[in-house]
Amino acid sequence: MTASLDRVEALLRTAMAATARRPFVLGICGAQGSGKSTLADGLAARLMAAGLRVAVLSLDDLYLTRAERQERAREVHPLLATRGVPGTHDVALGLAVLDGLARPGPVPLPRFDKAADTRAAEPVLVDGPVDVVLFEGWCVGALPQDATALAEPVNDLERTHDADGGWRRHVNAALAGDYQRLFGRIDALVMLAAPGFAIVRDWRIEQEEGLRRTMRAEGRPTDTTMSDEQIAGFIQFYERLTRHILAEMPGRADLTLHLDERRRVV
Repeated sequence: MTASLDRVEALLRTAMAATARRPFVLGICGAQGSGKSTLADGLAARLMAAGLRVAVLSLDDLYLTRAERQERAREVHPLLATRGVPGTHDVALGLAVLDGLARPGPVPLPRFDKAADTRAAEPVLVDGPVDVVLFEGWCVGALPQDATALAEPVNDLERTHDADGGWRRHVNAALAGDYQRLFGRIDALVMLAAPGFAIVRDWRIEQEEGLRRTMRAEGRPTDTTMSDEQIAGFIQFYERLTRHILAEMPGRADLTLHLDERRRVV
């Protein structure tokens, strides 16, 4: 992780020196379990130790509440009840947070409780203005696919529950719309490139095990967490766009860190 931090910090400082825009927004993209949060937290600690004011914003914390997603599922497509893809985030909230972090005063950063599958009641307050925003997420900075790429399903989820392609077209349209306004705020983009989509299941299982340990330590029941089988089904929601990102983003990201199965930079 130290080598990764060194390379990302060097990119950030060089890019910040080339522009007066503040806050400087560094996007960090990577598949589920690739280490985005660890990298962001480690980088934030370094920058704050150097006297910079830093905020960490996760795309996951912008998920629509369960009630909002259920409404969208009724009105648009049933698969939108499940969090994950573009169309299941509050993009306007993300833009408002970035605007707030550029001004003096306290800014509430949303937090999403994945165990409860809804937004946490208490946000985290950060005093603005900040120098740097570390904006991390599994599809941060992603571009939409060509319409022709949507024709064929990529997995059983799409074949069984999206036979007419309505869900994936909606997701792609959302990504092409307001999400590009949000991602347009990114000043530099770092990608943690998994060796392939197949490893994502194992990484996501590790995440869920970590969540269960945290919940036990806090005295919370763990019956809301997912089994390995449930995770295998859940990541199918992410598969199409994850594969697309792995194919197209390395050629345009400001820094791509290629990872092996143990998340070591290769």
